[in-house]
Amino acid sequence: MTRVLSGAILVVLAIAAVWLTPPVLFLVIAEVLLALGARELVALSGAGHAAAPLAPTVAAGLTCASFGRSAFGADVWFPLEVVLLSALVALGTLALATWRGGHDMLAHTAFAFFPAVYLGLPLGSMVAVRATRGPAVLFLLMLTVMISDTAQYYCGRLWGRRLLAPAISPKKTIEGAAGGFVFGALTMILVGREWLPAMPALFRGLLGVALVAAGIAGDLFESMLKRSAGVKDSSGLIPGHGGVLDRIDALLFAAPVYYLALISL
Repeated sequence: MTRVLSGAILVVLAIAAVWLTPPVLFLVIAEVLLALGARELVALSGAGHAAAPLAPTVAAGLTCASFGRSAFGADVWFPLEVVLLSALVALGTLALATWRGGHDMLAHTAFAFFPAVYLGLPLGSMVAVRATRGPAVLFLLMLTVMISDTAQYYCGRLWGRRLLAPAISPKKTIEGAAGGFVFGALTMILVGREWLPAMPALFRGLLGVALVAAGIAGDLFESMLKRSAGVKDSSGLIPGHGGVLDRIDALLFAAPVYYLALISL
């Protein structure tokens, strides 16, 4: 019951955020999710003892914000490449200033850049899609991923026999993934006819397949991080659902694919 109730609340909040908030507030929401996700990443990586764990979060937040310049006006924010290059120099310099010996500096330095790529780029691309294409186009992405995830779960429960990635996830099945591809592609084709009419139906179907594939990869990737850390959930923030990363893992891989497809039109 707790899982169902909290899940319903999450859906309502997601719909309200996408459809009702002004662009600036939506960017703020994305930054809050990023900060919570980065905190969970620090815990999963065991990097809590690393010097200045705030630095990767700041770098990721600036990366996300660089996409959000369309929410304020194109002249307000530096371009993305300036942010990424500045983060490279700043985080590298911080590593030099804080190293006190030891053999794990490469892992800590790599982790410093990871949140900017894993969280900043995907969440920023969602902000940019909403600001430039409107709430409906962004919600089409979220709806496709949500319906695909639901189809994977129920198709896997009904017909699942063969494990998709047994070393990473003991529950995901090939049959469940197949159901996700079918329903995800159909969602993009049918709903996209109203919300993304400029894109041909065949292209929408192919995009739906690509989004489902990326979402499955994102889900498995986050499961891999949790399994390597020996935990079931990224955190206990959301009752019955785990943490922020547990809820947005598929979107983190699907959103960049969607963004690149839209800008290629």
